[in-house]
Amino acid sequence: MTDAQEPAAPEAPEAEAVEAVEETDVTAEATAEPEEEKPVEGEIVDEEFTVHAPAAGEGPNQAAAQGTTDDAHQHGLGAELAALRTDLDERTRDLQRVTAEYANYRKRVDRDRALVVEQASANVLGALLPILDDLDRAREHGDLVGPFGSVAEQLNAALTKFGLTVFGAKGDPFDPTVHEAVAHLTSAEVTEPTCIDVMRRGYLLGERLLRPALVAVADPE
Repeated sequence: MTDAQEPAAPEAPEAEAVEAVEETDVTAEATAEPEEEKPVEGEIVDEEFTVHAPAAGEGPNQAAAQGTTDDAHQHGLGAELAALRTDLDERTRDLQRVTAEYANYRKRVDRDRALVVEQASANVLGALLPILDDLDRAREHGDLVGPFGSVAEQLNAALTKFGLTVFGAKGDPFDPTVHEAVAHLTSAEVTEPTCIDVMRRGYLLGERLLRPALVAVADPE
């Protein structure tokens, strides 16, 4: 009976298959890349720093060459700045010279204009002096009265506004710069040369002498 029974089927292939699957899982786990651990909030993570070695040729010689280039660049900037300052100084001197010339020109023009106005006024007033002489003679004879006298006073007032000044009266000290002596005599009543008579009064326009006064002069004895 024992020999007649068939032997049971071996289970070895199934065991080998199981072992093969387990081996595959182990190999996969071994070859799989480990997952990067994410830092926990609040945790300080150390970072790796990489120090790069200087590349070939970046030695002291290249640093010296760079320094020389910088010095040359700065020297060029300094030279350019000096040239600009020199140019600015020249332009400033030119401006000052032109300003001074213009100021002198303005003064000369104003002076010439004043001279022209003064000369024109002198010409007009000089032409009126004979009329004023006639008015003076009429006043001395008592003829300058009434409306005629009023017109004469208005004329004298208008001419005074233009700068006309009359001078020359009896008793004035004799001044040869403004008086023209037509007669000389001596007198014990004077202590210096004095105008004792005025034949024609003189006139000034501002400080300009239009006409000297004709006078008789008495010198002390």
